[in-house]
Amino acid sequence: MNDGLIAALDIGGTKIAGALVDRDGVLVHRARRATPAREPADVLVGAVHEVMGALSASPLWGRVRAVGIGSAGPIDLAHGTVSPVNIPAWRNFPLIESVARHPAVGHRQVTLAGDAVAMTAAEHRHGAARGHRNALCLVVSTGVGAGLVLNGSVHHGLTGNAGHLGHISIDFDGEACPCGARGCLEAIASGTAITRHALALGWQAPLTADAAGVAAAARTGEAAAIAAFDRAARALAAGIAATAALVEIDIAVVGGGVAQSGEVFFEPLTRHLRRYAAMPFLKELRVVPAELGPDAGLVGAAVLASAGVAPVATILGHGNR
Repeated sequence: MNDGLIAALDIGGTKIAGALVDRDGVLVHRARRATPAREPADVLVGAVHEVMGALSASPLWGRVRAVGIGSAGPIDLAHGTVSPVNIPAWRNFPLIESVARHPAVGHRQVTLAGDAVAMTAAEHRHGAARGHRNALCLVVSTGVGAGLVLNGSVHHGLTGNAGHLGHISIDFDGEACPCGARGCLEAIASGTAITRHALALGWQAPLTADAAGVAAAARTGEAAAIAAFDRAARALAAGIAATAALVEIDIAVVGGGVAQSGEVFFEPLTRHLRRYAAMPFLKELRVVPAELGPDAGLVGAAVLASAGVAPVATILGHGNR
């Protein structure tokens, strides 16, 4: 990036985060706004523009040479649109064009990627997948998102949704998933699923029932909580091993809220992975925690924007139209 900066956005169902990011992945200026996820599309765009406005008000804005967006998906790179499951008003919404219309963008190129793909780019450039030519990076939180690095490059796929591990089916007779399939990994391994299963097994939640609470109970030896994490880890291990067998990744990096549970999560995940990754060519496969935490989406959006990803994923700002 030389001495230039990238303006990055990380857009999800709860927050719209923005940052100016330098070549080393350091966030030198931040902005944030709660996502008005149930509001009309124009209100949502207004919130995104507020974050862009806060970024462009920085005296560092003159050093910004491109804008990168990591968004909840599914996305469609060919059209620059997004249809986030948790933002109902955005269906085939032209996000990349809407951001490019902000007056401060000017002639700068705007680049779009899915949030999990952005996280993957961040971990590959600056985090736990650094130095690996073939990797799987996952975000295990309220859902399960993932991205792939193949032959040293982040793999977007035809539409930008490659590596969508949360919606591979690992249980033929499993419960129906909102995506339309049955037995999806997300319905077993997500933080939401861990909490639901622990409650079904008899876990008595404190004031708030969530994966962090289940993890705390598991550390005290509560059987229902341990079993819920073991089930999720087993499902995730099966998905990781299947991916590794298909494309020969040698590392799986796991981030997101569930990964913050530490050994309660990673011990059974590593143990089950050894069972499922049974072929000799998978013997070196490792699973490790992500390194970049909640800033990974912003860092990754900047990485992809600085690289100038596939032309279908980018447009120039309004000044060049």
